Amino acid sequence: MPPIIDIESVGFDAGAHLLVKLALGRVAVGEVLRVRSQGEGWEGPLAAWCRSQGHALAFDATAGRSEACITRGAVQAGRWRAAAVTGAIDPREDHAVWPQAEARWGLAARGATVEAGSPAFAFRLSRKDEVWADSAATLYAEAAAAQWNADTAIDWNTDFALPDEVEDAVVQVMTYMVENENAALVVPARFLGQLHPHFREVQALLAIQVADEARHIDVFTRRIALKGRQPGLSTAGGQTSLKTLVDEPDFSVAQFLLAVLGEGTFVSLLNFLNQHAPDPVTRQIARLAARDEARHVAFGMAHLGQSIAREPALLARLGNAVEARYEHLAGTSGLNEEVFDALILLAAGGTRPADIAAGYGRVQGLLQDMARGREARLAKLGFKGEAARRLASLHTRNFM
Repeated sequence: MPPIIDIESVGFDAGAHLLVKLALGRVAVGEVLRVRSQGEGWEGPLAAWCRSQGHALAFDATAGRSEACITRGAVQAGRWRAAAVTGAIDPREDHAVWPQAEARWGLAARGATVEAGSPAFAFRLSRKDEVWADSAATLYAEAAAAQWNADTAIDWNTDFALPDEVEDAVVQVMTYMVENENAALVVPARFLGQLHPHFREVQALLAIQVADEARHIDVFTRRIALKGRQPGLSTAGGQTSLKTLVDEPDFSVAQFLLAVLGEGTFVSLLNFLNQHAPDPVTRQIARLAARDEARHVAFGMAHLGQSIAREPALLARLGNAVEARYEHLAGTSGLNEEVFDALILLAAGGTRPADIAAGYGRVQGLLQDMARGREARLAKLGFKGEAARRLASLHTRNFM
């Protein structure tokens, strides 16, 4: 006997269609499902639903009109002919993440079956080798777990007072940090809108990086205003340096210039501020922001490490990008003089000649630490000896 279900008195305007649909899903195309009902006037809605779904319907004359026989049609199965298979959820599975994400997959979840005729979406970054890093999912999970609330993670109510010249120095450094973090936000945000959702782990990681930078901009701005100040100075040279990052169209080159060189250098700067800032609020801000920036650097290194292993010629292209940026910025002034002097003052801890001399020495030590860090990261990516040292030295004097 064919399988039978009893929909009791549930009407087709109250969910009976779902009961029938679920039961039909358990029979093969061409097989019969018997449906019984105690409801009134259910035959017409059932007949209309079967026509819309492509199923044949007959009523059992021996059972009166309280029982129907539905023969499952092939219309729904045919709807999925030429449907696209889109990989799998777990990126560790073989063939889960495809080398080329197709435009017709659109916004579908990776692993979903996409009906033929779905609209094509023009995502520019649709190749795995352009954007992927195997560690993206892990880095995203770490970033999500490490998110911090600016209202509670920083003790804004700490009572402290700095000499005017020291407070001005903090404000100038924070002003400089804001404009650099604006660039660090805009760059991943721009690529995020161009990235095919098939690469969802990278998509999620870029999104949380954007959130990180937005939070950094917020806390740097709040520190500027903490004692009633307005932002300090922004130079044409600094803005020109950052514009080269914003204008870079190549994802891998942008990751190299921003994350590996720029944000890597900024980790050193933030650690320096955590050590030498004259007040606890600035130290807290620097410590928390440095932790976030280190993750951004980790993704850039992971992506580029895999890309270079697959395409060794990329190494030369990255080196050329550093050279080209250096030449483009050769006529600019580099680091804002006020920022440099502010860092000396913060590192000095006082205004006596001996203090200033010590502060100057510490800032020179910071520059050397930045250069060593860049050189080490370049060497890890595959630049050899002198090449790594030279490219590290060509990095923009604006740090980012």
